Amino acid sequence: MEIRNYQSGDEAAVVDLWRRCELLRNPLNDPHKDIAFCLAGGHGEILILEDEGEVVATAMLGQDGHRGWIYYVAVEPGRQGQDLGRRIVTAAQDRLQAAGVPKVHLMVRGSNTHVVGFYQRLGYMVEPITSMSRRLDGAALPVGHQMDDEKVVVTYLEMTERGSLPHVTPKTRNYVLMQAHDITVRFYRYLYDAVGQPWYWTDRKKLSDAALSAIIHDDAVDVYVLYVGGVPAGFYELDARKMPTVDLAFFGIMPEYIGLGLGPYLLSQALETMWQKEPERVLVNTCTLDHPKALPLYQRFGFRPYDRQEIPAPWQTADNVLDFA
Repeated sequence: MEIRNYQSGDEAAVVDLWRRCELLRNPLNDPHKDIAFCLAGGHGEILILEDEGEVVATAMLGQDGHRGWIYYVAVEPGRQGQDLGRRIVTAAQDRLQAAGVPKVHLMVRGSNTHVVGFYQRLGYMVEPITSMSRRLDGAALPVGHQMDDEKVVVTYLEMTERGSLPHVTPKTRNYVLMQAHDITVRFYRYLYDAVGQPWYWTDRKKLSDAALSAIIHDDAVDVYVLYVGGVPAGFYELDARKMPTVDLAFFGIMPEYIGLGLGPYLLSQALETMWQKEPERVLVNTCTLDHPKALPLYQRFGFRPYDRQEIPAPWQTADNVLDFA
């Protein structure tokens, strides 16, 4: 097994490995162009970990004149857990250090907790910085059910009578739903960001602590937190300040717990709590930035659309630029 530099004959095997490792989810990332651009710039290279003629791991590295960067770290799926990832990352670090680079950076999607843990074990730290980007080629990016240059479509839904709620049992054990009495602003902001960041929730981020406290501590506002194994996994917030209407103001599951049947369970509990207040109308809204199953889920539980609006996306207005970061 040896670590060597990329050769032109490696392209097909490398691109295939990146695809199988799900590194090519963004359709605008052309791996062939990325390889050519990296090697032509004079500041980057690609390392290959080869075992008996097979490409089993890769890492693209380079430096921008200030810091080093590592991209396209991939390990053959069937051989993950064999220390190959550590070997290829260490080799990339050694190359950058030998070139006089004092610090190395990399980017990981926040929802990819498994990979974050891998890099933490190698000594990497999560830094308190905001990563920002702008495309220079004019290409629009897919975000939710739309492109990033399109308006967000908001669908408003209502129930005017209580129907029979389905009995839902999550696909996990050791869960509990608790009302958060006197919830602190800090804990609320944690819940809001942990659930809402992948879906670009921004409204509550624009509020001061005092303004947010006035809402969540109002006697007509209730926050319920879902725990799995003692860990927060989701929450919902009910707003009854405009009775006889009750609004399901916020509702969601943390990314790590999606797929366990917790969403339908949490929604059934939220509706049960809402109807106990004996309203004439219950409301919820969702938009094209939300999880694609959100709108069908609300409709399956009895909500009916009554209005639709188009609004700017968070990044399309100047006062929102940093609110969803």
